[in-house]
Amino acid sequence: MKRLERAKQAAMGKAIGALQKAVQLAPDRWMPGSTPDPLIRQQHGHIGRAVPRIDGPLKVRGEARFAAEFPLDDMAYAALSYSSIARGRIATLDTTEAEAEPGVRLVMTHRNAPRMAPMPLFMSSEKACGGSDLPVMQDDRIHWNGEPVALVLADSQEAADHAVALIRIGYDESPATTGFAEAIAKGTEPAQFMGQPLAQSNGDVAAALAKAPFRVDQRYTSPRHNHNAIELHAVTAAWDGDELRLHDASQMVAHTAWSMAKVFGIAERQVHVTSPFVGGGFGGKGLWQHQVLAAAAAKLSGRPVRLMLSREGVYRIVGGRTLTQQRVAIGAQADGRFDAILHTGTVAMTPHNALPEPFVLATRSAYAAGVTQLGVDVVRLDMVANTFMRAPGEAVGSFALESAIDELAVELGIDPIELRRRNEPDKDPTSGAPFSSREIERAYRDGAARFGWDRRGTPGSRREGEWRIGMGCATATYPYYRMPGGAGRITLTAGGHATVEIAAHDMGMGTATVQTQVAADRLGLPMAQVAFRYGDNRLPGTVMAGGSQQTAAIGASVMAAHRELVTKLLKLAGNDSPLAGLDVDAVVSVDGGLASIADPGRHESYGSILGRARRSELVVEATPPLPLEFLHWSMHSHGAMFCEVRVSDVTGEVRVDRVLGSFDCGRILNPLTAASQFRGGIIMGLGLALMEETQFDERNGRIMNPSLAEYHVPVHLDVPEIDVMWTDIPDPHTPMGARGVGEIGITGVGAAVANAVYNATGKRVRDLPITLDKLL
Repeated sequence: MKRLERAKQAAMGKAIGALQKAVQLAPDRWMPGSTPDPLIRQQHGHIGRAVPRIDGPLKVRGEARFAAEFPLDDMAYAALSYSSIARGRIATLDTTEAEAEPGVRLVMTHRNAPRMAPMPLFMSSEKACGGSDLPVMQDDRIHWNGEPVALVLADSQEAADHAVALIRIGYDESPATTGFAEAIAKGTEPAQFMGQPLAQSNGDVAAALAKAPFRVDQRYTSPRHNHNAIELHAVTAAWDGDELRLHDASQMVAHTAWSMAKVFGIAERQVHVTSPFVGGGFGGKGLWQHQVLAAAAAKLSGRPVRLMLSREGVYRIVGGRTLTQQRVAIGAQADGRFDAILHTGTVAMTPHNALPEPFVLATRSAYAAGVTQLGVDVVRLDMVANTFMRAPGEAVGSFALESAIDELAVELGIDPIELRRRNEPDKDPTSGAPFSSREIERAYRDGAARFGWDRRGTPGSRREGEWRIGMGCATATYPYYRMPGGAGRITLTAGGHATVEIAAHDMGMGTATVQTQVAADRLGLPMAQVAFRYGDNRLPGTVMAGGSQQTAAIGASVMAAHRELVTKLLKLAGNDSPLAGLDVDAVVSVDGGLASIADPGRHESYGSILGRARRSELVVEATPPLPLEFLHWSMHSHGAMFCEVRVSDVTGEVRVDRVLGSFDCGRILNPLTAASQFRGGIIMGLGLALMEETQFDERNGRIMNPSLAEYHVPVHLDVPEIDVMWTDIPDPHTPMGARGVGEIGITGVGAAVANAVYNATGKRVRDLPITLDKLL
């Protein structure tokens, strides 16, 4: 079965590769984005303003309901019991004592759980979003250490939590593969990401490296990382006959509805998923076993069920970033020009998911080189399924690549920024596609001036008492995406109010605020007269909040709906209107109506048009064109990351004093929310660099630090002054001229910190996290 699935993926990869080549050869005018979005040149004062989040007051007052805060009549509360072996079967199972506890209404195990199909595995079809394709509590088999084996339902959370501890389970263990080296010894296989192979080569890299007069060739490693969103993963589930209602903490409501329908063998229209507020997602809030188990328990008990994972529970069943072992080799001439770049390595996956950590993605487009070889191999471990985590691939791949470039700069005696500048490509190095917009040199120039890069000394030359001080830099990059499945609906009233609806998400990044600004500008209305509805699968579109693509997906959807709206308004306007004879491309939405672009005096308000047509409102819905633009052009957000650290001679402690991120992400739609996204990503990057590490016991496959007491993330005292700046140069080929800002902030930070540590101490750390034991 797995062999067939991999054959399907290989076939899909070939098809995607052929499509990409055809799209690259097509004329620009055939592409979405060939004509710049009118909002790049025709703005009405909303885009670019630092507007506070419109949902802020609700959150401050405690009126924003999250997934575990929906009160339902006769609610039952769930708690989970997790396996303690990596592979085997349940031999004995005694739930008698738990069932006898006061308040306990149900103990669900494989013996009495409803019959359910496995979750459709993410990327196996358009709306599939399962974290794994394993059956959920359908038999006695165990696939990883931490798999849910029992669910207790009680009248209170306290009773459920207590009763779980009373369940007695014995296991028959089977041999499991839980060691990375052991798995490598058994053999690796080439990885695929989104249907495409993660292996590329355009020449004899080994020969080029051997001939190069200067080269570095090093191994870099990064550990497992776990998701730690402030809001724990939670769901409230209820059945009304054959219809399932879920209040979920989700970044993919439409996908979840379709996937849950497949699990329970019902129609997609019978599943209603809402997710109005999400307290952080970062790639982890997809479909995992807890949503399926909550819905199954609700069906079995006939009561609404609330299931909120404990922090430990998140570690047990929600995947995170997998470990990587990377090799980067770069050969160069004396002037710094790269002859060859090699970036290869190995990551771990499970037998039941399909997400390798694609750490070579950033290397594909970052630098020009004579020849390049990229490749990711995978091994299979019996562990919880790994998944997306902020900037999957780029976050850890940029650590290796940008550290190696810093090492080469030292070998050559060239300033690290100058070395990067000398290897700027004029087109995409691997695909040959032209860049849609690339202003990384300006980001470096402006950032270096503001940061004071000219004050950087030689390694170990700056001291203050026991502290050695150093500066480092690194390039950040993350691709522009726009996924298929976008659609939007606009309802315009005769009173001049508009409601924009799309099944999108706001996980705290300000989506509702920014999209209200964008819609108001596109419609020519004040923000107070525009409402943006989202977080409900019954709204139009299949939009995922991931890959830093949601802003583009929403923007393109609203652009298509607006065009449909204007087309219908012009038909309604008729011959008695000042707009008579004008088509959709000859008008602009401005001042609460439509006006001629050539003659702004030819204007009619929405109210006037609808009033003469005797319409109280006009509703339109539209789908944008397929996202061919990022196959035709090479499209990326970029950044120049600067970091200053101090390292104690006495303890080896690293303290980050300053960070500056200088970004090139196209048009910045809201400086307030964008700065928050940049800073948030940088803080996660500091955690990646200095402290985050999932401690995985390779003897039994168990995560040993499943709490914030033992898995360390940056706290206020760890976070220094973070300065951010940007070019604000619109990308002519994207909706609103904007590219993603959600994930670019974490990329490059690990290398910037490591390079600063080297500049401070002369010690090179190639294994994350950079803990004091590696510096003493």
